Amino acid sequence: MPAYIIANLQDAAPHPEIADYIEQLPGTFRPYGGRYLVHVTSHEVLEGSWAGSVVMIGFPGVAEARAWWDSPAYRRIAPLRSRHIKGDIILIEGVPEGYDPSGAVQALRAE
Repeated sequence: MPAYIIANLQDAAPHPEIADYIEQLPGTFRPYGGRYLVHVTSHEVLEGSWAGSVVMIGFPGVAEARAWWDSPAYRRIAPLRSRHIKGDIILIEGVPEGYDPSGAVQALRAE
């Protein structure tokens, strides 16, 4: 199953270290099959609230995403971001091609 790292980044304080982080980041995730799906593009809030910017990186699976997150290359540059940008970052597993939610519906109806 594909996996995704999704970051909701807020309160970015302009700093040269952020530019260094952005410049170095792709080189840390590409060896794990990662690729940008969303990178700080504009978004429209359709319901609720969503402050900040979104970054989404796709991976072939959870194992590759975790391996990247824990990699020495990423751990080395992570402070360049975390010192200057607050936010929430999640790892989430995707669904397979052709996913059908009927099993989830059946489980809800059985409760």
